[in-house]
Amino acid sequence: MRLSTKGRYAVMAMADLAKNGSDRAVSLAEIAARQEISLSYLEQLFARLRKGGLVKSVRGPGGGYRLARTAGEMVVADIVLAVDEPIRATRCAAHGTPRGCMNGGARCITHDLWEDLGAEIHRYLSGVSLADVVEKRTGRARVGAGSMEAAA
Repeated sequence: MRLSTKGRYAVMAMADLAKNGSDRAVSLAEIAARQEISLSYLEQLFARLRKGGLVKSVRGPGGGYRLARTAGEMVVADIVLAVDEPIRATRCAAHGTPRGCMNGGARCITHDLWEDLGAEIHRYLSGVSLADVVEKRTGRARVGAGSMEAAA
């Protein structure tokens, strides 16, 4: 299972925006150049991110995009879902529906396993803020920081 480029690129672009746009609007051309993502693809993603209320556009000279909330208030799951990227590991067409992926609509024998994995991925991404990504506080670094805080 892997996240599509849509979700990965949206998170990359938003992390770039969080890192470089704290005091100004950032153009998509700047993000495209730094992250090596097609400008036209970023335009499509940012239309969805704007519609999802995650970014605000700034018009005119020096225009571009800004985060709609602070990086600490925005979680990775929201970014992925805003670009219409479902967080699931099953091969069934619709998450949470009784119709499965087998002929006749039956669920495969491992359906519950993959559905639970998708829920765990969503839970994890819901617990990682954009600030965590920018500050490299994900995975072990994040767990280590949490256990250090608990020890203090």
